[in-house]
Amino acid sequence: MGLLDRLMGRKIDDRADVRPLWHHLISVARQRHWYADRGVPDTLEGRFDMITAVLALTLLRMETEEALIPPSVRLTELFVEDMDGQLREIGVGDLVVGKHMGKLMSLLGGRLGAFRNALASDAVDSEFAQAVARNVTLDEGASPDGVARHLQALATELRGLTATDVLAAKFGKVA
Repeated sequence: MGLLDRLMGRKIDDRADVRPLWHHLISVARQRHWYADRGVPDTLEGRFDMITAVLALTLLRMETEEALIPPSVRLTELFVEDMDGQLREIGVGDLVVGKHMGKLMSLLGGRLGAFRNALASDAVDSEFAQAVARNVTLDEGASPDGVARHLQALATELRGLTATDVLAAKFGKVA
């Protein structure tokens, strides 16, 4: 940030390079098929679960390539910024936002670990379905298999992309 920018109060958006990717992740997580076809409830919890699932798969892809590590940190910062804003918008007070953010980050970390282990497993289909069953809210009677298959397809799609294509959000467009 230059002297003139500091004097004029202009702030440089150090996350501008990953902001379009963040918005794309949200749009992938909000695609109708998750909710209408695969049994994820269209509720606050269901939407959070899908956002963190798509984010986790993207972060897992990003951690495999050195050039994507710094952008993955900024992407995680956008998640924190957005979730903090959402909590405040629904009326969570300043004194407890930090506690809620800690829980949300723990949930994201749990999904990262569960999906990482499932994708590395020899029995990836069953392991991934179990990870989805533990980490994604589903409507009563809905099977985790449909969500698991679609998330696995997304993970496969992400693995096949170059770093440039990941950052350009060239994935998840087809339901």
